[in-house]
Amino acid sequence: MAPAPPPAASFSPAEVQQRLAAGACWVRCGARLYDLTGFLRQHPGGEQLLRSRAGQDVSADLDGPPHRHSANARRWLEQYYVGELQGDPQGSMDSGAAASVNTQKADPAMEPRLKAVDWDKDLVDWRKPLLWQVGHLGEKYDEWVHQPVTRPIRLFYSDFIEALTKTAWYSVPIIWMPLMLYLSWSHYRMLAQGNVRLFTSFTTEYSVAMPESVFPGLFVLGMFLWSLAEYLIHRFLFHMKPPSKSYYLITLHFVLHGQHHKAPFDESRLVFPPVPASLVIALFYTILQFLLPEAVGGTVFAGGLLGYVLYDMTHYYLHFGSPHKGSYLYNMKAHHVKHHFAHQKSGFGISTKFWDYFFHTLMPEEPRMKMQ
Repeated sequence: MAPAPPPAASFSPAEVQQRLAAGACWVRCGARLYDLTGFLRQHPGGEQLLRSRAGQDVSADLDGPPHRHSANARRWLEQYYVGELQGDPQGSMDSGAAASVNTQKADPAMEPRLKAVDWDKDLVDWRKPLLWQVGHLGEKYDEWVHQPVTRPIRLFYSDFIEALTKTAWYSVPIIWMPLMLYLSWSHYRMLAQGNVRLFTSFTTEYSVAMPESVFPGLFVLGMFLWSLAEYLIHRFLFHMKPPSKSYYLITLHFVLHGQHHKAPFDESRLVFPPVPASLVIALFYTILQFLLPEAVGGTVFAGGLLGYVLYDMTHYYLHFGSPHKGSYLYNMKAHHVKHHFAHQKSGFGISTKFWDYFFHTLMPEEPRMKMQ
């Protein structure tokens, strides 16, 4: 017979109030308590919105307005469950919540002692690397990978190989911005020499001179083309649905993008690792050099490389930043989080919704709910 689960921790209103005064962000649904302190910056509505709900019952907020939270969002909330509220759950526990957060420290004995999510009953063994397990999920993989969790993922047994799959966000500009600047300068100088012509491989009579004045246009064209590549890669490669009977294609999908949807706030896996990125970038550079004169292709490539850097930085910020309410990035953050939690088959744009408009893959609009 399986052992009985441990009893849920319970907290008095005074204990909860002590945590609120110490700066924690606890909320409740009925008598169930949740510690959302670690989720403040990730919340698409912003940190202040959750702070304003500290100590309150958020059951009505989950149903809206302004929107009804998805099943994944509710499942995500359960990962922050810490226990039960003692006494009358209709009573207030937020009086005095505006007390200074620096006057008290949380008592370690009151730390969360129970999570409602039972990891031992998941389809995979989280104590082992996941890469070799996901291919066996078969037809269950697509549903499983789109149920996000709030824990980091390990892919490989080897610590060295595992380290190569993780990347700090700042490595992207450190590695690629110097290359972008070098290519921009060197190809601008080539254009400035005045002997670059387009279409010379097809005809000399109708070839087009490319003076240095076209450099900004070519550079911006590269950024524009990257935004299209970003959309197409995300939609057709990252969101391909691997055949349920193909162990290798499921594994490949998990490496490319599935891991990010399973653990969307694993900050070590939010930007592309430099080693595989180098291969993709070299491929794009080779294609452009084959199709266009060196200076023209190099300038377009430099613009695309800047577009890639901005994309990766934007993606990281949409997961961990707290943009100002009403700003462009605030709306993009809400858009991207909905892609993760509710609409995985639409909303593929990261840095812009332009191509979602163009290809009709915008997320369906939610019916507007009236405020009571």
